[in-house]
Parts: sequence; structure tokens; C-alpha cells
Amino acid sequence: MADTGVVELTSQEQFDTFVKNPKLVVIHFFADWASECQPMNEVLEALSKEQELKGVLFTKIPAETFPKISMQCKISAVPTFLFYLSGKLVDRLDGANAAKLTQMVKNNNAKAQTLEAASAPVLLGDVKPVEVAVTAKATTGSSDEILKKLINQAQVMLFMKGNAENPQCGFSRQAIALLKELKAEFGTFDIFTDEKVRQDLKTYSNWPTYPQLYINGELIGGLDIMKEMAASGDLAEMLPKNTQKAGTLEERLKQLTHKAPLMVFVKGDRNVPKCGFSRQLIEILNETKLPYETFDILTDEEVRQGLKTFSNWPTYPQVYVKGSLVGGLDIIKELREGGELLSTLKGE
Repeated sequence: MADTGVVELTSQEQFDTFVKNPKLVVIHFFADWASECQPMNEVLEALSKEQELKGVLFTKIPAETFPKISMQCKISAVPTFLFYLSGKLVDRLDGANAAKLTQMVKNNNAKAQTLEAASAPVLLGDVKPVEVAVTAKATTGSSDEILKKLINQAQVMLFMKGNAENPQCGFSRQAIALLKELKAEFGTFDIFTDEKVRQDLKTYSNWPTYPQLYINGELIGGLDIMKEMAASGDLAEMLPKNTQKAGTLEERLKQLTHKAPLMVFVKGDRNVPKCGFSRQLIEILNETKLPYETFDILTDEEVRQGLKTFSNWPTYPQVYVKGSLVGGLDIIKELREGGELLSTLKGE
């Protein structure tokens, strides 16, 4: 669809469909009478033809023709650009700034590529993500070999529509809720990202529908089987024990704060921050070019509450260097203004 250039949205239904698309969607709210809008449309047209942005969906919508949508999206002036990823608003640009628009499209496209379930399973809680991405395209071997590698990316793997954060159908949503209820650590693969995997896995597993749950490389079944086994207690017994949660909460928090030399506890993650403070912190850390890892406190209430006492710091985000608390967003801003941020984050 992106190959056709910029798509003009002509109905509420079409707008809703595009917004829910798992890809990065850029929407330009414009008006024909506004002189700044046409040049920005030309910028979008040019971006839509760039090879590296072929996965981005570029759209435009006349703001005054759809007042309900404009009000819903808090559009007060044109041009305004909204960025949606997997059904969530992730960025916004108000006004005509071609250079900034171009940079924001490229930055958000990089986030979208990172979030692709095919690139790395989405792992919940404090599970360390797979360091080397294994995808159906990158993995060598026959189709069966590729599927076997994908199935074994995590001890518990769910092949589903969407991912753990954004299930794209009711059955997948129920499967995710069930696994979370059992406090399972698991990876997901979004079958929408690879049609060949989607079709081949049905034959490989002799199971015609999705979602499909695998434990230690063996097919368990779909949602109905999961529900039956959960009700009988068999599913909980089959799930691998979470060794990282063994021991006291203090031991677990110590492990988490030492998980990476630069460790950040935020709402959301580095790709999709879920509050303004977390977003600001991520932007500052990205500017430093330093490697860091994040932990989404919204995925684990025990960690969220326990870390406040552990660190004697009542709010989030929290930044740790080599296991020691540096502070929150205000401290990071002060260090940046004083020219001490880089050396502090490096632990020098």
C-alpha cells in the first residue's frame, strides 16, 4: 500500500482501519486552503518512494471534512502529523517542518522494525530478549528447520496474531491473558509478519488455526486446549519454573538492577514509552548513543512496588549504573545541563 504514495483517507472506517494497522502509519491532517500543507504533502510523497521506508503507510486526511476525527485527535491547526504503531499513537508533529518530519519518520520506522515480532520474540517480565534475532528470512535451512528454530526461541512460544502488547484478534488476546494469569515467561511470534511461516506452520504442526502454543519445542494446542489444561491445572505444571523469580524479592531486584551496565526502569520500553517522563528520559538516553536496557514496570507489579523501597526512590523512571541508582528524570536533566551526564552513565 505504501508503494502507491500517500493515501487520502475518505471515511471514519478507513481512518480506524489504518490506525489499527500493525505497521508504522503516518497521518497528515491538512487543509487545501493552508499554503504550508501542499509542500508537506510533497515531502510525504518523496518519503513514500524511499526504499528504506517501504514498510511505512503514508496517509493524509482533510481535517475540516472530518471534525469528529480531528477533535478526537486534538487537531487544532494544520499541518499536523500523527504517528501510529501497532494501533498506538507514538509521536506527533505540529506545524510545517520538513527536516523534522523526515527525521521523525525515519526514527519511528527504526522503532517499528525493532518491534517486529519476526525479528525477536516479545518476552515479558524480566526475561532477557534474544540477542541475535532469528527470523524466517534470516534463518538458513529448509522450511522445517526454520520453523523448528522459531519454535525453540523461548521455552514457551506463542504463535499468534499480533504480539503480547497488541493482540490482533480475540483468541490471541485470551491466550495472552491466560499466560499472564499463570505468570508465565513466554515469547511470541506475530504470524502477520510472515505469510510463509503462517501457512507452513499449519502443516508442520498439523494444526490449522492460531494461536498455537509450544512448550519446550512441542505443540500444546490452541486456545481451547490451553483453557482446558489451565482449568485442570495441567498447564501450570507444564510451564517452566521461573528461576529468576526464585529467592527473595530483594535478590531479584538486585539481579534486575545489575542486568546491564546502564539499566532503566520505565513505563513501557525504549521503543514505546507509555508516559511523558519515560519518553523524555528515553530521548535523552538515545542522544548519548550509549547502550542500555529497559524494564517495563507495567508488566510486573511486584517489581514496580518493590523497587521503590529497594531504591528509596518513590517515582519512575529510575536509572541505574552498574547496579547503583543515579536517579529519575530530573537528576538526568541536571546532569546533562552540568555536562556530567555521559561520564555518570559510563560509571566513570
